[in-house]
Amino acid sequence: MPELPEVETVRRGLHDVVVDRTVERVEVGRERTVRRTSKLALIDGLTGTTIVGTGRRGKYMTMMLDSGDVLMVHLRMSGQMLVAQPDAARPAHTHVVMHLGNHPDGRSAVEVWFVDPRTFGEMVVFDPANVAVELPEYGRLGIDPIADPFTVADLRTVLGGRKRQMKALLLDQHVIAGLGNIYTDECLHAARIHPFRTAESLKPAELQRLHAAIVRILNEAIDAGGSSLGDGQYVNMMGELGSYQNDHGVYGRAGLACHVCGKADVKRVMLNGRSTHFCPQCQR
Repeated sequence: MPELPEVETVRRGLHDVVVDRTVERVEVGRERTVRRTSKLALIDGLTGTTIVGTGRRGKYMTMMLDSGDVLMVHLRMSGQMLVAQPDAARPAHTHVVMHLGNHPDGRSAVEVWFVDPRTFGEMVVFDPANVAVELPEYGRLGIDPIADPFTVADLRTVLGGRKRQMKALLLDQHVIAGLGNIYTDECLHAARIHPFRTAESLKPAELQRLHAAIVRILNEAIDAGGSSLGDGQYVNMMGELGSYQNDHGVYGRAGLACHVCGKADVKRVMLNGRSTHFCPQCQR
């Protein structure tokens, strides 16, 4: 958490604000946020550059710079990217502040804050031509169901008839980039596939249902601004909560009746150290 819909929501919100602005100054607090390189590397890599675009792959958000380098932001467990007016009171755990100049269309200067209470998140400026060395896990990400062309045939290919259980396989970022605990549970429930099933056991109709569920649920979650759980740690760039948690079928609903069948209560079990929610009636 945050997963693909939350990161995409933040990216879309930031895009209109940051693109075509120049990074005039950068402040870095906690070293852990820039642990892949250093404070100086982030400051030098950003200061004086103009942001020319934004992107996202899986849970990785990117900002393209006119220097040719790319800023990568990973929110991990509790990271937030917030936009504020200059000199606004900053929340606790604000570890990076980017001071962006006036927009060419006349909008005034803003600050972009990276706030991260648990400090698992990170920011790094890297050379995309050298991604295999500087950011190797980014280069190994699997197919992105929103950013890439994604068909039933693509899903069949990446699952590859493997013997791994579906929950673990869908969580593997080298297979499908962007799915985490929330949306893996939601997609498997919508497709009526038990999380302990293996990929090789899926029939063609089940693959079609799973593909349709992934595309539909991720897009609906993006439209709803993502899912904000009880800890309130995920917010969009304006500090606002998402609302897709109100549409969850199983995640966070252990012990409650399934919305779909109404015949069974949602169960929560542990699978490879991860909590897993499913309906024992719908997902046999």
